[in-house]
This record gives sequence, structure tokens and C-alpha cells, in this order.
Amino acid sequence: MFDRFVGGRGSVHLWFALVVLVALLGLLRVAMSHWRDGATLLGGAFLLAAVFRAGLSSERVGLLAIRSRPVDVVLYGALGAVIVFVAVTIKGGPLAG
Repeated sequence: MFDRFVGGRGSVHLWFALVVLVALLGLLRVAMSHWRDGATLLGGAFLLAAVFRAGLSSERVGLLAIRSRPVDVVLYGALGAVIVFVAVTIKGGPLAG
């Protein structure tokens, strides 16, 4: 699906780099005491990884391939959805804001 947009050998690492960039932005937001935004970005990074893993061919997926495609998609998607759900639904606490 995404293969036609980016070609070449470097594209193998591009998809992983995009996921890592989103995760690092999330960690930065958490470090700035905006834990809800940061956790949402971290969950979004996992959801992005699930989309890339589902849409890319096995030759292009690079470091996002850990197990078989269906297992990776389900686990990345489930973990991302749970993190986003928790970040959105938790109210109050010592880090509220």
C-alpha cells in the first residue's frame, strides 16, 4: 500500500524512523509534565506502527517486523489503543493538568 510512495533502500528505515520520532515527541511531552498528551502520542506511535506493518510489504517493513504480520498488527494496534484509551479516560491524580 505505502510502497509506491517511497522507493529505494533508505525507505526501509524511514517507516521505523517515523514511528520513533512520534514516540520521542511523546516522551518529550511526558518530560514536560504533559503526560496525557505524551501518552496519547506514544499510543499513536504504536498505532502508526500497526498501520505501517499492515500496509508495507515484508521487504519494506524493516525493523517494524518482529513476528508474523497478523501478530504484529494486532499487538501494535491493541497496545496503542489501550495506551490512548487510558490516557484519554484517566482524570485527576497527581499529574492532572
